[in-house]
Amino acid sequence: MVPGLGGGYRERMTWMKEARNWRPTLHALAGLVAATGVGAVLALAVIVWLAAIWALVDWPVGGWGNAVLYAAAVLAGPVLLAWGVRGFGALQRARFRAVLGVEIPAPPRVAAVAGAGGWALWPVRAWQAPSTWRQLAYHLLTLVSGTAGGVLVVLCWSAPLLAVAYVAGGQADPGTGAGLGRAVGWGVLLAAAAVRVAPWVARSVAEADEVGARALLGPSRGEALALRVEALARSRAEVVAATDAERRRIERDLHDGAQRRLVSLAMQLGMARASLGDDVPASLRQVIEQAHDEATEALAELRQLVRGLHPAVLDDRGLDAALSGIAATAPLPVRLRVDVPDRCAPGVEAVAYFVVSEALTNVAKHAGASQAEVTVERAGDRLRVVVSDDGRGGASPEGGTGLQGLAQRAAAVDGTLNVHSPPGGPTTVTVELPCGS
Repeated sequence: MVPGLGGGYRERMTWMKEARNWRPTLHALAGLVAATGVGAVLALAVIVWLAAIWALVDWPVGGWGNAVLYAAAVLAGPVLLAWGVRGFGALQRARFRAVLGVEIPAPPRVAAVAGAGGWALWPVRAWQAPSTWRQLAYHLLTLVSGTAGGVLVVLCWSAPLLAVAYVAGGQADPGTGAGLGRAVGWGVLLAAAAVRVAPWVARSVAEADEVGARALLGPSRGEALALRVEALARSRAEVVAATDAERRRIERDLHDGAQRRLVSLAMQLGMARASLGDDVPASLRQVIEQAHDEATEALAELRQLVRGLHPAVLDDRGLDAALSGIAATAPLPVRLRVDVPDRCAPGVEAVAYFVVSEALTNVAKHAGASQAEVTVERAGDRLRVVVSDDGRGGASPEGGTGLQGLAQRAAAVDGTLNVHSPPGGPTTVTVELPCGS
C-alpha cells in the first residue's frame, strides 16, 4: 500500500494491472481521433466563413446573387460555429462517460429569448455565455494536447513493431555483425522501455485530459453554484407542494371521517338529551349531558384543527372567501380588501391565508389594538399581503411574537416579509409572494 492523493491509501499498481486497464489507452486513441476530426471541422468552418467575408468585401465581383449568398454565409457562420462548439462539447463529454466512466456535468443551456423572434438572438446569447468560449478553448487545446497525447500512446504501445521495422529496414550496417547487434540491442531496449511505461503514459494522458475537460467542458464554479441554487429552489418548491398536498389529504380524511362521526355522535347525544323524561335518574341525565357537551366541544376543536390544516373554502371559492371567514371570526374588527383578479398557485394562496391568520392572531394577543386592516392585491406576478393595526407597536421579528414564523412561511415560497412597527404604533406587516411558485 502506498499513500495516495489527499492522504488516503491505494493499492500499488503493477505493470500487468495497469496494462489490463485498457480504458486510458482507448481514451487516448479516441481523443486523437476526436482532436483531428473536431479540429478539421472547426478549421474548415472558420476558413469558409473567412472566405465568405473576403468575397463579400470584394463585391461587386460576382453580382448581387453571390453577394446575398456570401452575406447569408457570413451571418450563418457564428450560428453554425456556436452549435458546433456546443455539439462537439457534448460528444467529448460522452467520450469521457463511455470510455472512462467519468461524468462531466454539462454547462447551463443557452435558452432562446421568449417571444417572437427570440431564436434570432440565440447566437448572440450563445457567444455571450462564458461556457461557449471555454468549450471552444478545449477544442483548440486538444488540437495540440489530444494529438500529442494520442500519438505518444500509440508510439509507446507500437514500439516493438517500430523496432522490428527499424532492424528489418537495414538501418544498421548489414555487413557488420557488431553494428547489427548494436541495432538490435538498442531496438529491443527502447521497445521494452516504451512498452514498460506505456500504461502509465496512457493514464497520465487521460488524467490530464480529464482535468482540462472538467475545467473547460463543465460548468464553472459560479455556474455550478447557480445550478445548485436552482436545484435547491426546485426541491424546496417540491417539498412545499408535497407538504401542502399532504395537509389537504389529512384535511379531507378528517372532514370525511372523524368529523362526520363526531357530528353524528353529537346529534344522537343531543336527541337523547332532549328526549330525557322526568323519570330519568339525575346521574344518568348528568352523564348524557356531559357526553353531549364533550362531543360538541370535540367537534368544535376538530373543526378548528381542520381549518388550521387547510381550509376547504380556499380551494372551492378562493382567497377572498377564505380570508372573509378569518375576518368574520377574528376577536377584533377587521377591515378586509382583496383584489386578486387571477388566482395564484395553490401553495402561494395557502401561505397567504396562513400569514393573514397568524398575523391577526398576533395582533389579538400582543398588539393591544382596537382594529386591524388586511389588504391583499396582485400586481403582475407578485401577491402583496399587508396586515396593519392601531396597536402599541414595537413588534420585531426577533421579539418572539410569531413574526419569525411568518417570515419562514414567506421564505418557503421565495417570498419576503417586512415589518414596520415604531413604538406607539401603528404596525404594518407586508408580505410579498411570487404567484407562480
